[in-house]
Parts: sequence; structure tokens; C-alpha cells
Amino acid sequence: QLVESGGGSVQAGGSLTLSCALNGYTFSRYCLAWFRQAPEKEREGIASINHNGDTCYADSVKGRTVIAKDNDQNTLYLNVTNLEPDDSATYYCVAGHWVFCAANGPSIAARKWTDFGYWGQGTQVTVS
Repeated sequence: QLVESGGGSVQAGGSLTLSCALNGYTFSRYCLAWFRQAPEKEREGIASINHNGDTCYADSVKGRTVIAKDNDQNTLYLNVTNLEPDDSATYYCVAGHWVFCAANGPSIAARKWTDFGYWGQGTQVTVS
């Protein structure tokens, strides 16, 4: 079970770090990612990391976002800086087959959240 936390209300220009406890998810090869969904918009992939540490970012967040995994804590993180109102959304942590995060594969922005077999219930982020 994946459990996200860290959401809340933030002023534009601020930063936020989201956490995802990867309870019981202990595959040696994996793809972990963050998706988000704003009201009346489709769920979009914004960042991913695989077991080799290869990361991928959607253009919408590239340069102001870092995805990282703490192996000791088995926790996934997403740090977003310079937040904009368009970043307001529910953020979801997902996990799945490593092929979805292959270094030479499509961007996470091109992935569907239904490709992943595990996901959390989301944490709301509001930027004003």
C-alpha cells in the first residue's frame, strides 16, 4: 500500500516536499513515479525514478522538481520549488514495472497511470 503525505496550501513561489511510504513494496527492480490530476484535467505523469536512479521529468515541472527515493526508509519523495497555481492538483504516488522508467524509454509524461499496478490515494496541493 502506498501512502502519500505532505500536501497542503502553499503560496505561489513557495516549495513543497511530498512523501510516499512504499509500504510492502520491495521489488529490486521498479519504476516509481508521481502523477497529478487537476480538476477537470487528465491525470498526468510528472516525475519518475527507477532502481538504477534514472530520473525523468515532464516539461511542466522540469528544472524545479526533484524525485528521490530513500532506500533505508523505503519512501519516495517529490520536491517542487517555485510553485505555480497550475501546480494545484491531487498528487499520486505510483509503482510498477521497471520498463515504464527505462532510461531509453518514453517520458513519464507519455505514460498512463493505469500502466502502474500500485498507487496511493493521493494528497492535495493547492497553490494560491
